[in-house]
Amino acid sequence: MTTSTPRRAQRPREETARRREDILRAAMATFGSHGYTNGSLAEIADQVGMTHAGVLHHFGSKGRLLLEVLEFRDKTDVEHLEGKHIPGGLDLFRHLVLTAELNAERRGLVQTYAVLSAESCTDDHPGKDWFRNRYTQLRLEVGEALREVCDPDDPPLDQDVAAAAAAILAVMDGLQVQWLLDPDVVDLAHASAFAIEAILASAVAGRKRDRLL
Repeated sequence: MTTSTPRRAQRPREETARRREDILRAAMATFGSHGYTNGSLAEIADQVGMTHAGVLHHFGSKGRLLLEVLEFRDKTDVEHLEGKHIPGGLDLFRHLVLTAELNAERRGLVQTYAVLSAESCTDDHPGKDWFRNRYTQLRLEVGEALREVCDPDDPPLDQDVAAAAAAILAVMDGLQVQWLLDPDVVDLAHASAFAIEAILASAVAGRKRDRLL
């Protein structure tokens, strides 16, 4: 005979999960507006109708909350993808352009990432290792995708692959800042596609192109 006990037992976990997500969204907005250092737990707690202690009950510390916000932001970025992970090859670059297009409709998410990634360069920032590891992983994935689209009989130099991967990520992040400051002038998706295509064309041309260095 089926009883209602499992359902009652599951409800508190569901409520806790929803509460945590509410806190994460509030923290994302607060950190995006004020940065990590100036964004207060009291403001985050007030947005979700909780106390400072209530937020700490769910996340333990402000630093831990920041890391959870960053993970939440990354999950949001790939939730529409099959396997919830970025693809490889040419599809990866299409995904980057699509991400720029989607980002133009989610200013708060972009603002949070832009502010926190810049802040992470400062001494003792709790997000420094997270961002360093994230960029390391993204450079590897972009570099591997680049190798997949190149002619195997005329592969690009390793240093060109590394430079192209870093440049693509830098262009996307830099354009996001320009777009946040002047959204009516900077077309985030079009500018991102233009830059990625130019970098890809240069890398694929490999040893045959003219070089500045």
